[in-house]
Amino acid sequence: MSAAKDGSWFTEISSLWPGTGLALKVDEVLFKGRSDFQDVAVVKTQAFGTVLILDGAIQCTDRDEFSYQEMIAHLPACALPAPPKKALVVGGGDGGVLRELSRHASLEEIHIAEIDGMVIDVSKKHFPQMAAGYTDPRVKVLVHVCDGIKFVQDAAEGTYDLIVVDSSDPVGPAEVLFQKPFFDAMHRALKPGGIVCTQAESLWYHLEIIKSLAAMCAEVFQGGAVQYAFTTIPTYPSGQIGFMICTKAGGSAPLDAREPRQPLPVTPEGRDYPPLRYYNHDVHRAAFVLPTFAKEALGPSLTY
Repeated sequence: MSAAKDGSWFTEISSLWPGTGLALKVDEVLFKGRSDFQDVAVVKTQAFGTVLILDGAIQCTDRDEFSYQEMIAHLPACALPAPPKKALVVGGGDGGVLRELSRHASLEEIHIAEIDGMVIDVSKKHFPQMAAGYTDPRVKVLVHVCDGIKFVQDAAEGTYDLIVVDSSDPVGPAEVLFQKPFFDAMHRALKPGGIVCTQAESLWYHLEIIKSLAAMCAEVFQGGAVQYAFTTIPTYPSGQIGFMICTKAGGSAPLDAREPRQPLPVTPEGRDYPPLRYYNHDVHRAAFVLPTFAKEALGPSLTY
């Protein structure tokens, strides 16, 4: 983004999707900066509204953010057999996951561990429709602008019903969020029967990464369940992004996250949230239906 200016084109290019790029015409550059961890930029586009870009990778846009935020939050929360009471978000500095989790009235506390305070500040200014999640009194930022791994490792055993990892791609600051020590720490921090949902890349570009991640999760969540689901979103590579959903052992049988058990989330009273625009119970069930090539590749590590 160093050369970006009003009226230019931004093209997202990465070694994670070689030979391809998504180009958006920039109407206006709203913010450019460098935090302690990454380049941060916000641009206004005609096609997708305001766009957040971290280290040259699109993180969210006004137009399609809901398809990701709703699914990464509600797939795990609605799969639980009992309404969740305590949740943790790792990453997610834009506030979108907080907004969606706050639709669950049962939650008493929602913690967030975001390593980059600049992302939080920029999002509150330029993405108020997502950062609205920070205004919920149950949200404890604590100002946990901190290393997500350390925070999870320091959490008391059996603290959370639900952990959502809203990370960027496995390069740079987010690389450690795809490694076994972090998943070991999350497993420990979960209550028996608790659930983790983490961003898990594109079936079209990252199948080998997903295979390795699923195999590692099967090792960590022994006696529980490991599953993969996905959503569609036009500004992520290939128009699809996945979620690894893991449940900790705690019942007579591993939890099958394919079945929604909680009612549809609703807007908290007195909050000016948009209605749900992507998630519903039919979409929940369908999200776990994998194409043949993915089912064959991931099947050995998946519980259901």
